[in-house]
Amino acid sequence: MAFSLLTFVMAFLSLSAASYAQLSSTFYNSSCPNALSTIQTAVRSAVNNESRMGASLLRLHFHDCFVNGCDGSLLLDDNATFTGEKTARPNNNSVRGFEVVDNIKSQLESLCPGVVSCADILAVAARDSVVVLGGPTWTVLLGRRDSTTASLSTANSDIPAPSLSLSGLITSFSNKGLSSSEMVALSGSHTIGQARCTTFRTHIYNETNIDSTYATSLKSNCPFSGGDNNLSPLDVTSPTVFDNAYYKNLVNKKGLLHSDQELFNGGSTDSQVTGYTSSSSTFPTDFAKAMVKMGNISPLTGSSGQVRTNCRKVN
Repeated sequence: MAFSLLTFVMAFLSLSAASYAQLSSTFYNSSCPNALSTIQTAVRSAVNNESRMGASLLRLHFHDCFVNGCDGSLLLDDNATFTGEKTARPNNNSVRGFEVVDNIKSQLESLCPGVVSCADILAVAARDSVVVLGGPTWTVLLGRRDSTTASLSTANSDIPAPSLSLSGLITSFSNKGLSSSEMVALSGSHTIGQARCTTFRTHIYNETNIDSTYATSLKSNCPFSGGDNNLSPLDVTSPTVFDNAYYKNLVNKKGLLHSDQELFNGGSTDSQVTGYTSSSSTFPTDFAKAMVKMGNISPLTGSSGQVRTNCRKVN
């Protein structure tokens, strides 16, 4: 049994490594040379029109990658064959930005039909969103293909919940091949964007590891009952700028989500959080590296999957 399990794990890792190796930063240089500039222009326009959209596009990529790899499955609408991931607990009435992706895909289909995958659009749009909001850039490896199915159950089980403890967060990221330090860096994506009252109500009413004045200020927009979809910024200091203020907030007990404050709550990640508060360059560098690694979780390549002509449905 042990040998069989080891053989399976080794085969899985070898397959993942082979898929990773097939990705390339120059994948579309010949087949669709204007792909990246087209995505960049569309993202810049969308984020300049609404700064929150940057966080939304970044989150789409994250929630896609954590469910069976970065394969565009999150974008699929329900159909007769399967129930998609959009109505999973972490996504329902929460994930957004699909219209921006649709717009990008439409432009790319006009330029080079059937060439650029929806999964790659998500990866590039996430990077470009961070850059527009003042964050770091990184080289996105390309060549992912799109899945032909989605998994509601995996979305419910694998996307980290805002109620997770530190050990739960570490396990959730470890299950995707990401270290605890990479988890802390990726959590810095919460330096932009907003969260719904229902995701942080318990933290502000029932927990003590939160600044009392901050908690009181949140309660006016997040009553004890009702107002589930009312929004508050994840980073109370600079919610539309990609910087290290998120970590400074944690040190001051101003993490919006329970899972945020768990990163600085007397545990093993406290020192990393503190380090990010004292250096304006360390976090962006670590974040960029972690995003490259996350973006290469179990990609479909070669003859696997397809390049959808409409990101919402299988060809």
